[in-house]
Amino acid sequence: MLSMWSVISRNFSRNKGLALASLIVLAYLMPYYILGEDTHIRIHDNLDSNIVWYKLLAESGQIFASPGERLPNVINGLPRSSLSSALDLMPWLYVWFKPFTAYTINQTLMRFVALFGMYGMLLFLLRPDNQKVFFRWMAAGVAAAFAILPFWPSGALSIAGLPAAFLAFLYIRKYGKHAPKFAWGVLVFLPFHSSLILTFVFVLALMGALWLFDWIKEKQVNKAFFLSLAIMSTIYLAKNYLLIASMFIGEGFTPHRQEFDLGHNSFMDTLRLFNKNFVLGHTHDLTIHQQVIMPVVFAALIVAFVKKINDLPLVQVLIMNILLSLWYAFWYWEGWRVLKDHSMLLNTFNFSRIHFLHPFLWYVAFAFALVIIAKNVKAGRAIALVLIIVQLALLFQLDEEFKYSKLGTPTFAEFYSKDLFDDIKAYIDKDPSDYRVVSVAMHPTIAQFNGMYTLDTYNVTYPLAYKHKFQKIIGPELAKNKSLKNYFDTWGSRLYMYVGELGEDYMFSKHSKQVIDHLDIRTKPLEELGGDYILSGLPIKNYKSLGLSFEHAFQNEQSPWKVYLYKIK
Repeated sequence: MLSMWSVISRNFSRNKGLALASLIVLAYLMPYYILGEDTHIRIHDNLDSNIVWYKLLAESGQIFASPGERLPNVINGLPRSSLSSALDLMPWLYVWFKPFTAYTINQTLMRFVALFGMYGMLLFLLRPDNQKVFFRWMAAGVAAAFAILPFWPSGALSIAGLPAAFLAFLYIRKYGKHAPKFAWGVLVFLPFHSSLILTFVFVLALMGALWLFDWIKEKQVNKAFFLSLAIMSTIYLAKNYLLIASMFIGEGFTPHRQEFDLGHNSFMDTLRLFNKNFVLGHTHDLTIHQQVIMPVVFAALIVAFVKKINDLPLVQVLIMNILLSLWYAFWYWEGWRVLKDHSMLLNTFNFSRIHFLHPFLWYVAFAFALVIIAKNVKAGRAIALVLIIVQLALLFQLDEEFKYSKLGTPTFAEFYSKDLFDDIKAYIDKDPSDYRVVSVAMHPTIAQFNGMYTLDTYNVTYPLAYKHKFQKIIGPELAKNKSLKNYFDTWGSRLYMYVGELGEDYMFSKHSKQVIDHLDIRTKPLEELGGDYILSGLPIKNYKSLGLSFEHAFQNEQSPWKVYLYKIK
């Protein structure tokens, strides 16, 4: 143990820039450790979904259940195959720790794997300049910026781990069986805390193409490189046994994804989407590159052109970014519908997700551009350091606590409002498994988090037959709002009690003056599904005409919500 710490100490003393970068990442993480559940965190595809999925699975006792098993808490039986694999680290964090602790551990792991992976990757790419102290400091600064990007939390190491993965593959490609052991360790560990379908299917495809290119060019098989690809691929296949079983054996149900009908953009809309993605990025892979990094990249290209410097690596990375944005935009072009309508794979698998490589590529481009500026512009090194500091300052403003407290969204504890829902359950005074609820003007995952059995949900896959049954309940409300109807019909993963007049707004505080004047739902199909209660974030004025009885309104000082409880007569 002492020798291990001495090795770490020596590495940090030799890489003081990395030590400072680690302190920056620690400072970024401090709100989670200091505020705990009072931290403001992302709601979209986070509090409203993934956190609850992991918690439900962790508490279900069905982590190792077969794909055909059902979790009774959701939609009268959510298929086990709709949730994470038993070989995924994330649900185990929720088994071993309380939800917010698990969330904090994941955030910490993401940030430091991103930091060390990008630092190592940049040193590998910046040879021979990486021997100079300044460029090691610069690499550490860029790596710190990459590490505090607003990564999608449930993506885990799907994006944050990309530099480490590419570095490991390139080391093995270059050194073969003499590659450092950590490279093999990285490729073994990453699959357990990242997603094959989000990013690593593309990583493996790209590395496989590189291996094939080397074989053709060198007329010799790189056995170690091939073995590394085989090892990671095998682990991913084993981890995704639920997906493999559904593909080759069947899911035991027809998934709602078969009715996906995405991608009807006109050519001009597609070009606008390309521009938006290239300049601003995507909500799940934000790069925050438009204010500093993009101008720096183009400035470096101008400097290289004027001074006749070799800028090929920078040009190559920039072209890759352009191509990724083009591919992403054209995936939603109406011209693809001809193929998508005749191929379940093209219709249900999102090949545009290769754009998740953007953060990695933009920060590699940032490093290449800074090297050009530092070496070829007067006071270039000082300018490079200032640019890194400015980028870090921009990213610190997107720290979850800083960003979402400023936006006024609830904290983790406030969002789920455990005490408030304990009061509701106490009022109902039945075992939660003996009744079913739906939520109006509220995310159903709040009720799920608090142990209630819900007929509504948000999941990436569930039985299509259930969607059709649920549609009978909300059909009249969908008919009021064309955009909402299209959202439900062509995607439908949010199986919500939609209200036409509210649109896609599901959060109303207890201070809201808004009311639902005329809720037009069919209560008979709701009863047939087993519905007993409606939890509403707003008062429903016409509840009597729906055959509902108003039970009680619940609120407390700690919760931002006021929940109106209606019973289905």
